[in-house]
Amino acid sequence: MLKTRVKTVRTLHLGGFTAQETLLHCDQCINPTIYESQGLRGLVPTGGTFGYDVVSYVGQGLFRRHRRATEIIDELAAHGIALSASEVTYLGKKFVVYLALAHRQSAPRLQEALRAKGGYILHLDGMGQGGGPRLMSSLDSLSQIVLGNVKVPSEKTQELIPFLEEIKRRYGVPLAAVHDMGAGILAAIQVVFPGIPDFICHFHFLRDLGQDLLEADYEAIRRRLRHHGITEKLQYQARRLKTALEEQPGLVESFYQCVHTQALPAWATKPFPLLTAYSLIQWALAGKTQGQGYGFPFDRPQVQFALRLQTATPKLASIKDIHLRGQWRDNIPLFKLGHALQAVAADAGLQRNLVAMDVKSQVFDQLRQAMRIAEVGGSAGLNSGSDPLPLAPIRKAVQKFCHRVTTRPDYPTSPHWKAMIAQIDKYGDKLFADPIAVQTPQGRRLIQPQRTNNMLERFFRDLHCGQRRRSGHHTLGKFLQSMMADTPLVKNLDNPDYLKVLLNGQPTLEACFAKIDTETVRQEMEAAQQWLDKVPQKIRQLIAEPAFADTLCGLFRKSEGTKSNQILQP
Repeated sequence: MLKTRVKTVRTLHLGGFTAQETLLHCDQCINPTIYESQGLRGLVPTGGTFGYDVVSYVGQGLFRRHRRATEIIDELAAHGIALSASEVTYLGKKFVVYLALAHRQSAPRLQEALRAKGGYILHLDGMGQGGGPRLMSSLDSLSQIVLGNVKVPSEKTQELIPFLEEIKRRYGVPLAAVHDMGAGILAAIQVVFPGIPDFICHFHFLRDLGQDLLEADYEAIRRRLRHHGITEKLQYQARRLKTALEEQPGLVESFYQCVHTQALPAWATKPFPLLTAYSLIQWALAGKTQGQGYGFPFDRPQVQFALRLQTATPKLASIKDIHLRGQWRDNIPLFKLGHALQAVAADAGLQRNLVAMDVKSQVFDQLRQAMRIAEVGGSAGLNSGSDPLPLAPIRKAVQKFCHRVTTRPDYPTSPHWKAMIAQIDKYGDKLFADPIAVQTPQGRRLIQPQRTNNMLERFFRDLHCGQRRRSGHHTLGKFLQSMMADTPLVKNLDNPDYLKVLLNGQPTLEACFAKIDTETVRQEMEAAQQWLDKVPQKIRQLIAEPAFADTLCGLFRKSEGTKSNQILQP
């Protein structure tokens, strides 16, 4: 016996208790070894106070159930375990580290499981905001397993190559890769996985192409509307009119009935112009929220807003002189609204932008229909393209679309049409994948790569939504700075096949964690705290400027010159 030590331990099934541990050692061993209590080590890590079950409870509460720290504190208090908010945060990070280490240790078994299905298809995507770090995640679309994650300062090739090399080392060469059009990802894939089928996500392709085609006109429309300050003017009038409406309860219901039945009783003629002006303002402003959930360039709310303004202007002109009671004062709200809209209606530049936008939008929407992605009138939103579809008909539809565009009378003189066709030609081979034949223990199998990265996009949205629910913050940049890079691995715990491989015969996740070396966990925790984005925000803003070094040197020279002048002065 070497010694006896006492420590306080907190576990879910026992609550808080005092453990008395006897340490043994052997004097005759060449390399003296201290033997700890295996029973205690199965409950709590060396040097730790909280049991593996508490670590797991906190981690899964934060990242699977998306509970706030205060909620977890209250839940654990019912088990006799007192935690502070900082301890919840620490244990959440510790859970991610344990899970990441267990995931790495299971890599050979995961590789074997992937090979049993014929291999894996590597989907890559990144999530980030502004100049902060980006979270790169990789996922196998066949097994729905998150393979690995890393935080990088940017999506440059040299930042991604080590990450892809690690994926290759753990799981072998993928059957194919699917990703967005980022130049860094494209180059990194070619370096690490030369020769594999490499495909562009259809949704990302269409989005980037549409932005190139429509963004200039769309931004010009936004600037013209902002120049007129029309949104603020409408909102001001709406507030004034609503105040008048609130003084007469029941008017809105009466107005609704009048419009619904297309009948205007005599008693409703006085407030009808006021209600008409208010509802037209709200109808125009509602154009700014029109869309199908795809985002720009698929949804173009500023265009809808401008079109509604232009529609409302002549409508107002046709009714503002109709005095329902013979009292011109009743129509004052209509006159004021018409006056606010006059400048927008007379803006010839805005009209030209809308015409150009309409022509380009019609062509772009035809390509959406041909590619069967984010189709006009569709309801799939950002999940569009998830359904498996044969690609041969889509390829033919895109070819027909290209033929229609290149035979347009204005094609020879329109750089934007030529740029769009050049983009389609450039990435054509990376858009349409033939089924890949693979050998499995069950025989030959054809695998069709998914044509979008929607799985990862949906995964990132869920991750961000969970963070917003926990913290109440919407800022993605702060979330990425503070989160552990391997947090996305928690999603794998919803996959029974993955969980079976991870546990490898262990009854629970906590028992799996107990097999991991405590010192390795400590080192990983320390490494996680040294992430490069601990650089202060203001410093990161400065060093983001390409001419930062010149600016600094200029300040030195300026300061030196000032000092010299001071010395020379009598």
